[in-house]
Amino acid sequence: MAARVDARLARLFADELDRWRAIDPDLAEPLLVLQRLVDAGGKRLRPAFAYWAFVAADGDPADPRIVDAGAALEVLHAFALLHDDVMDGSATRRGRPTAHVEMAGRHDAAGWRGEARRFGEGVAVLAGDLAHVYADRLLSTAPPATVAVWHDLRLEVNMGQMLDLLGTARADRDRGLAHRIARYKSGKYTIERPLHVGATLAGGDERLCAVLSAYGDPLGEAFQLRDDLLGAFGNPALTGKPVGDDLREGKPTALLALATERATPAQVAVLDRVGDADLRDDEVAAVQRVLVDTGARDEVERLVATLTDRAVDAIAAAPLVGAAADELVRLADFVTSRTV
Repeated sequence: MAARVDARLARLFADELDRWRAIDPDLAEPLLVLQRLVDAGGKRLRPAFAYWAFVAADGDPADPRIVDAGAALEVLHAFALLHDDVMDGSATRRGRPTAHVEMAGRHDAAGWRGEARRFGEGVAVLAGDLAHVYADRLLSTAPPATVAVWHDLRLEVNMGQMLDLLGTARADRDRGLAHRIARYKSGKYTIERPLHVGATLAGGDERLCAVLSAYGDPLGEAFQLRDDLLGAFGNPALTGKPVGDDLREGKPTALLALATERATPAQVAVLDRVGDADLRDDEVAAVQRVLVDTGARDEVERLVATLTDRAVDAIAAAPLVGAAADELVRLADFVTSRTV
């Protein structure tokens, strides 16, 4: 499925680059920004979940509509990453400079007028907007039930981002908020809604979508909890981001909420440094020690295991077509034990 989606995306970019270069060569720039991000890596998880839900609903694996849907999910993901990097002021993504940083550097190198930062952010936002449009176009022939899910998916990820922005600005350490962010910004958008996209594309009904939700909802939360652990403890050679970047951003996570609940006054003082963009490497290490010493890291690992078991039990008991149940179980293991 990943190879088929990549081929579809390659055709999309080739066609669109030819189209806009013919009008003005400069119009290729935002498309190239988008293409570089899409081609820089990514696990193609959303297309995989959509595909196996499509098969579970007795869809034909050769049907090109599921490939278009997978490509739409990947392009929409690029939209979210481009805008997220601007909002967070992130310097790297997938082991290379983020789009807004790269374009600001180009502005500086060329000696253009105006502020390089604003130019870089403007191009990145525009590339994200284009990604949103292309994602919609790729799903333009989908049935009404799929379009309805698609609308919900797009709304949910934006609302989740709003909660993330507010929680970061207010330095919130509330488990309930962390759960809502994990669910709406990441979990639903990565797993549950792609499952619904695939199922409805093959004509699956509400009962099948409910079964898939019983699997996708807890697994989506487990996916984000694993992401939080990688953000705090991950290997930068694998994650493509400097160690401690997530701690410098100060995202409201269950990991930080649990640590704050259990921390001594001295440990709270260390955690209060989270969210400081100038957090030094030794301070990152001190925060990591608090996350471990309070038991927060182990507790989140247990939550990941519990939620994954719940998802696997739900899908293993479901009457799905073909190999879909087995493959969804394998995907559950992959997304919750990954190191990137």
